[in-house]
Amino acid sequence: MDEKLSRVDPKLLELLVCPLTKGRLSYDRELNELVSEKARLAYPIRDGIPIMLVSEARRLDD
Repeated sequence: MDEKLSRVDPKLLELLVCPLTKGRLSYDRELNELVSEKARLAYPIRDGIPIMLVSEARRLDD
């Protein structure tokens, strides 16, 4: 994947919250996803676009 396509605008990241908990998200650069620790979900980023759907999120292992 092209590195430029996978990047997300940092200003956009500041505005996004978890759709389930409305809590903060952290950016996992290695896995290219936004992580909600509170919801224990990781939202994928595809072609630089965060996919903020609970149905598309990956559950975090405990």
